[in-house]
Amino acid sequence: MTSQRASGLCLAGLALTGIYSLATLPLAPSLLGSHPILLELLRGSTSSMVAGGAFARVGRASLLLALLAPLLTLVKSAPLLWWAGRLWGPEVVQMLTRGGPRAQRRTARAIRWAERYGAWAILFNFFLPVPSALIYAAAGWTGMSLRRFLLLDAIAAALWIAVAVGLGYGIGQSAVDVAKAISHYGLILTLVLLAGVMIVTFRREWRVALEG
Repeated sequence: MTSQRASGLCLAGLALTGIYSLATLPLAPSLLGSHPILLELLRGSTSSMVAGGAFARVGRASLLLALLAPLLTLVKSAPLLWWAGRLWGPEVVQMLTRGGPRAQRRTARAIRWAERYGAWAILFNFFLPVPSALIYAAAGWTGMSLRRFLLLDAIAAALWIAVAVGLGYGIGQSAVDVAKAISHYGLILTLVLLAGVMIVTFRREWRVALEG
């Protein structure tokens, strides 16, 4: 495979994961208080895992499914980010990050930890206050094998799932009540936020077009 084709496939894969994440976002509020296991499977969000554990505690869901459902979703984009790091090296950072000085400091910290601690950074990436995407990409450009990377990332995801689901299981009914309340009001809030994002994006693009 040529480097140009590999780059195109990697970019397409990353774009598709981004589109999938946006497309499933409106489902989150309605599913959180009724079908958290399905939401875990579709999005793998922390809130869905906590709700899944809580529903399991009160007998409304399977604890085993709550633990297994989000695993593939949590690791789906990791191989693509590793591949991006392998293809483009440290330059991929410019593609993955934006923002001001604070974001740049977080980026530098993530890269420093990934390059210095390697496997440990991946193993605990869900618990670190830095972007996981940069740690995954750094694993690619520092030469970590894909097999080792996938194994470490799967273990990291399992640890995070266990903590989130365990938290929900420990809270129990109170977390179920919160999830239901979010489902009741969250869909409207999500639609409002999406509309706001679309308006801001349109205004920014319009301003750029006028200045051009």
